[in-house]
Amino acid sequence: MSPWIALVSLLTVLLMSACTFAVGAARGRYGVKAPATAGHPDFERLFRVQMNTLEASVMFLPALWLAGAYGDPAWAAGFGALWLVGRVLYAVMYARDAQKRGAGFAIGLLALSALLVQGGWGIATALLAA
Repeated sequence: MSPWIALVSLLTVLLMSACTFAVGAARGRYGVKAPATAGHPDFERLFRVQMNTLEASVMFLPALWLAGAYGDPAWAAGFGALWLVGRVLYAVMYARDAQKRGAGFAIGLLALSALLVQGGWGIATALLAA
């Protein structure tokens, strides 16, 4: 595996961890006791950021690894870094105002789509050559 892809993977795990810690801190700040997932609107936005980031990462990480294994690792790492930028923007904007999360979502979606195309093309090419 490319060290750049490994770095993007590590940064993705750190992003997920940061979202988890933000939710934990928000539970204390807004008095939302576990296992509740509703209460103060600011807590609910942070909780949704965490869940959405975890959900998106389940698709992103395998797409990154497949694109890196069956395509150009440098391009895969670049698209992965772009996805991370989009997710951070998404998280920051969603935490402030849920209606402003669109740009970060769009950046992440475009980067994920590029990884899927790259990985899919590489896999199809490898299968045809086999």
